[in-house]
Amino acid sequence: MKIVLGSDHAGFELKEDLRAYLAEQKIEAADLGVYNGEPVDYPDIGASVAEKVSRGEVERGILICGSGIGMSIVANRFPGVRAALCHDSYTARISREHNDANLLILGGRLIAKGLAREILKIWLEAEFQGGRHQRRLEKIRSMEEEILRGAKQ
Repeated sequence: MKIVLGSDHAGFELKEDLRAYLAEQKIEAADLGVYNGEPVDYPDIGASVAEKVSRGEVERGILICGSGIGMSIVANRFPGVRAALCHDSYTARISREHNDANLLILGGRLIAKGLAREILKIWLEAEFQGGRHQRRLEKIRSMEEEILRGAKQ
């Protein structure tokens, strides 16, 4: 599985810890920044990660900002991205099983490193259940296509 991750300055420390965790698990992860705690604008990093997920260049992505809200707003603007802001193991599991989330969002100022690792582990291992959930994702996909068609006119 190929993963891409990124954060703003508020998520830098947690991103570094999760990058190390992924390496420990032998999971390939491309780090799109930031590379220090200097202030940056979260939309820039969020867009670079979400774009790779949207284009299918990677299977999944991880974004971290202070609360996770800003990165969620940015990431879910991209077609095919299903970004889920997760705060615990339940939201991590259900985001995959029911929503087939392909981008995990975390709040770097809200989630401790141990919990973040647990959330990530569950999110990586949980599988999409399909069935009635697939029908709902198809509706979302249709909405995206309609919006994109309208934007091109």
